[in-house]
Amino acid sequence: MEKYLVGGAVRDQLLGYPVKERDWVVVGQTPESMIKQGFRAVGKDFPVFLHPDTHEEYALARTERKTAPGYKGFIVHADVDVTLEQDLQRRDLTINALAMTSEGDIIDPYGGREDLDKRLFRHVSPAFAEDPVRILRVARFAARYHHLGFKLAQDTQVLMQAMVIAGEVDHLVPERVWAELFKALNETSPSAFFYTLMDCGALEIIFPEIYKLFGIPQPAKYHPEIDAGVHALMCLEQAALLSTKPEVRFAALVHDLGKALSPKDNLPHHYGHENKGLPVLIALCDRLRIPNAFKSLAQHVMEYHTHCHKVTELKTSTLVDLLNTLGVFKQHNQFPEFLLACEADAKGRTGLENKPYPQAAYMLKAAKAAASVETATVMNNDLQGSQIGEAIRRLRIQAIADMKAAERQINVN
Repeated sequence: MEKYLVGGAVRDQLLGYPVKERDWVVVGQTPESMIKQGFRAVGKDFPVFLHPDTHEEYALARTERKTAPGYKGFIVHADVDVTLEQDLQRRDLTINALAMTSEGDIIDPYGGREDLDKRLFRHVSPAFAEDPVRILRVARFAARYHHLGFKLAQDTQVLMQAMVIAGEVDHLVPERVWAELFKALNETSPSAFFYTLMDCGALEIIFPEIYKLFGIPQPAKYHPEIDAGVHALMCLEQAALLSTKPEVRFAALVHDLGKALSPKDNLPHHYGHENKGLPVLIALCDRLRIPNAFKSLAQHVMEYHTHCHKVTELKTSTLVDLLNTLGVFKQHNQFPEFLLACEADAKGRTGLENKPYPQAAYMLKAAKAAASVETATVMNNDLQGSQIGEAIRRLRIQAIADMKAAERQINVN
């Protein structure tokens, strides 16, 4: 069998990057011959097979011809006469159009190794413009390799801008947008995903809620970076430093969407932005069919990040109610993730990236005090229904009040 390791596995091996999965291209075979050799067919749109032992994907060499708008408007030709070079030519970037023989020899018909050395994202051929998903993929690669110094080639940038103008991006479906966003949120520099989309004009179409934050001013006293869009992406970068969880990163990114709705007469102030943004966030999550774990955390961070920043100023009863709303007293909750996203917000400001965030430790201590109250006495009383909940609430208020008093005594001494 004439087979070649292709794409990301070759690229990452040359970069010294971890290779997570390996894909193969097979030349000179038919679907029937693959099945006879024990491979299992899995491809819906083109012939892809799973190896009987390794379960790695083996795809027959193929070419594609554009027939309609969007990323599904293709006719695929896979036959014994399709060459490896023809298969590689239909790929998006030169750094992904690399192949390796079983002996370890690199096949590089389109200059991918040179672009790897130059740290350059460059399209293989004009056929790049036929698939709008490639814009999202390039943005995701930017998020993955930004820390290595990768840049977008000028001619590829121009081509992506032309695709946006031609309306190709309008045909992206929610599932593909979320799939690429999810991957980007898990990368080293997720903000590069959004900056890449903005530079080619796609951000306004794909993520209008985030695009609308750019150009919105904030008070320089609290936000030296001024721009709300810049702040959102700074928060995303801080979240990436604080947590590997994509839910935390997403919540930090979208927590200030309400600032785009602030009346111009009030700028640079954003009164009530925490609640104004909730319908925008819900609409975004519903449109892209974002999972509930992301949606619920993002809602809590959006609505209560200011409470967290000012936690030492809250009334004890308000703090107990906040902890209850955040689900702190339930076995499964996202309280640690909430605190990390709020910390990312506080640090996502120019010059304040390394400022301590003691509010998180304070909230954790208060939560521990409130959760440690003995509820058995309440349950053994003759209280009914909501009376039980209110009695427990009072115990928790007292527990946090005692904690505060103890802290004050320590400070006095």
